[in-house]
Amino acid sequence: MLDDIKKTLWATADKLRANMDAAEYKHLVLGLIFVKYISDTFAARRAELVTRLTNPADEYFYHEAGPGDIEAELEDRDYYKEVNAFWVPEPARWEALRSAAKQPDIGKRIDEALTLIELENPKLKGILDKRYARAQLPDGKLGELVDLVSTIGFGNNPSTARDVLGQVYEYFLGMFASAEGKRGGQFYTPASIVKTLVAILSPHSGQVYDPCCGSGGMFVQSEKFIEAHGGKIGDVSIYGQEANPTTWRLAAMNLAIRGIDFNLGREPGDTFTRNQHPDLRADFILANPPFNISDWWHGSLTGDPRWVYGDPPQGNANYAWLQHMLHHLKPTGRAGIVLANGSMSSSQNSEGDIRAAMVEADVVEVMVALPGQLFFNTQIPACLWFLVKQKTHRKGQVLFIDARKQATMISRVQSELTDEVIERIGSTVAAWRGEAGADAYQDIPGFCRSVILAEIAQHGYVLTPGRYVGAEEVEDKDEDFATKMQQLTEKLGEQMAKGAELDQLIRSKLGGLGYEF
Repeated sequence: MLDDIKKTLWATADKLRANMDAAEYKHLVLGLIFVKYISDTFAARRAELVTRLTNPADEYFYHEAGPGDIEAELEDRDYYKEVNAFWVPEPARWEALRSAAKQPDIGKRIDEALTLIELENPKLKGILDKRYARAQLPDGKLGELVDLVSTIGFGNNPSTARDVLGQVYEYFLGMFASAEGKRGGQFYTPASIVKTLVAILSPHSGQVYDPCCGSGGMFVQSEKFIEAHGGKIGDVSIYGQEANPTTWRLAAMNLAIRGIDFNLGREPGDTFTRNQHPDLRADFILANPPFNISDWWHGSLTGDPRWVYGDPPQGNANYAWLQHMLHHLKPTGRAGIVLANGSMSSSQNSEGDIRAAMVEADVVEVMVALPGQLFFNTQIPACLWFLVKQKTHRKGQVLFIDARKQATMISRVQSELTDEVIERIGSTVAAWRGEAGADAYQDIPGFCRSVILAEIAQHGYVLTPGRYVGAEEVEDKDEDFATKMQQLTEKLGEQMAKGAELDQLIRSKLGGLGYEF
């Protein structure tokens, strides 16, 4: 039923967008969903307090309350803080906005409401995007959007409202990412990839960190995992960083709407040059950094203490991300990172040397090759790296999993990993680690294999799972050819995607100069 509601809401919201760019429109829609959420939870808490303050059997009972006393008591902010509900001033409450939805100045009223909410709740300072008065929507559409958002949420049960609004928010994030295509991937990682990271890392408690957190999907899935396995929200501490200011706000709202406490740093900032959590050593790190970024380097990073295994090449940040994650892990911590396939085999500049040093230091635990077409924004094939600082099991071995043929197509251009496939991958890793309750591990030709470091060294420290899990032994010459062919094919895919990106950039620049195509 909720799935049907989400689809109907999206179809209606998308229709109201008219000709407005999806990248701009998402902030209007998601901001309103957030305001509706905090207003609903505030109203539900207020209604609960009225009942409890007037019930003689309740510990909150207000003895000898006179006329107006209950009303004054309801204004005590502490009642709301203790249940992690935001205080919402009267002019900013949803009913006030809904009643003014048809007014021509509704955009200005929403901006003013957001300003009031920020003033009352320091945790939200700088997070609410006040862009409604200048929104380029046709007359009346913003008011219709307010009316649409008014239909989301059920009753006065805060936990139900939170779950419904949280799911709608998450669904809309994914739909906006799809609508934006390439740009959408900058703030949204497809859910099946996040679920795979979470299934392998099993972040049950402690500090969870994402140094390029986008809209916060890694954290939301971590909390879902914890709750599904008998833990409770709050068992983890959330730390994140995001360079894009508007995406940083999306993440903060996504976490707040679920009642998750978080620390996303004082401000948006570049993870390498403006590290917001320099002293953090996390239990779990989950991240999907931008692939192959070439403009990340700054002179101040020379000799940085994070580069334990070698200085990353200035033209590609992949090995900077890997070493940044390792730096921020506790000795017992685990990290899972999504990277382009080229990271597993590239020998350009210092990458091959850094990878060799990491393998020999035994910090690479598991490598997973992913199917194509999982992402909204790129056709570059991707993989998952899992790193540890200290192995407690199978020292001197790496588990390789080849999941390239495990995808299910969900549209003409999009695939995903089903829950059954994710469960298979997660249970394979659990068995390999020897975790309690797991089955005994065994190599499965074509799918998984545990490989000693000496064999990896013989293969030039290439970490492509397809090289190790093959179903049958092949002649060295054939293997060399097959491996080289795979590497070249992957490299070609990356170069073609990069070429298409540059072609689009050139066209847009020339278009701005008045040239037509």
